[in-house]
Amino acid sequence: MKRIKHKPLKINKNESTQTLFPEPWRNVPWGKEDLQEVKKQLNEMEIPHLRVLVYGPVGSGKSSFINSVSSVFRKRICSPSLVNANNDENSFTKKHKSTGIHIDDRKNSPSLLFSDIMGLEDGTKRGVSVEDVKLILEGHMKDDYKFNPVSPLSTDDPHYNPAPSKEDKVHVLVWVCSANATEINVSVVKKMKNIRETASEMGIPQFAVLTKIDEACAETEKDLKNVYRSKYVKQKMTNFSTTLGIPLNCIFPVKNYSDEIELDNDVDCLILSIVKKIIHFGNDFVNETVQEQNTE
Repeated sequence: MKRIKHKPLKINKNESTQTLFPEPWRNVPWGKEDLQEVKKQLNEMEIPHLRVLVYGPVGSGKSSFINSVSSVFRKRICSPSLVNANNDENSFTKKHKSTGIHIDDRKNSPSLLFSDIMGLEDGTKRGVSVEDVKLILEGHMKDDYKFNPVSPLSTDDPHYNPAPSKEDKVHVLVWVCSANATEINVSVVKKMKNIRETASEMGIPQFAVLTKIDEACAETEKDLKNVYRSKYVKQKMTNFSTTLGIPLNCIFPVKNYSDEIELDNDVDCLILSIVKKIIHFGNDFVNETVQEQNTE
């Protein structure tokens, strides 16, 4: 089983002078990220729902990320997507599910619509198939479709959408990976690059979310504000940027809500920073698509 190994940063995690940069290399407005401002931006979109496809290796925290965004928006810990606390090698998510995160309690209010899917696994007939992910990008897969790693969704399946609307199609692609991951299988990387290439051809903006930064780095576990001072986190971001070709300014480290029972301002701040970019780039993509259609 061939894997791509990321060289660990050889530093003593107990020595903060070695593990931390003197100053953060990326600015974060701690305590100033405004949820209402983010909701306002969401409310000003050209379409009622911005569809975001979240994908990545098994156990990377895809569903937990969706739950964390939902918790921030609803101002309480919530879990619309089921998660598995064990680090199993097989995907816990079996069906395609869309989770709407609205700006208020009205179900018809503008929202981020997250598509949660089966994780990518090593091997050609394990985990979600690349073909199924491409069908989701194009808006052809309906909710509640049960993934079959051996056979992708067929056109005669009742869960196949033959005429997707612009709201059915994906507007932003978000790759999720754990900062705890020391290596990625070559076959998984190949699948990810295949999906990235298809999304790029469609013009879909793409981001990466690096989860579990508190578990991977002692300094961020001690104080989340150290995230952009941590040499370990910076190295992990650089490694994944090199592996997948995603620009560093499109990679965001976060801590998902996992064992907390109350919200935390610093956790919220990091999550809102990526949500803002998702809305900005997603809305730009929608506007460009509409302009292209009007000129045809």
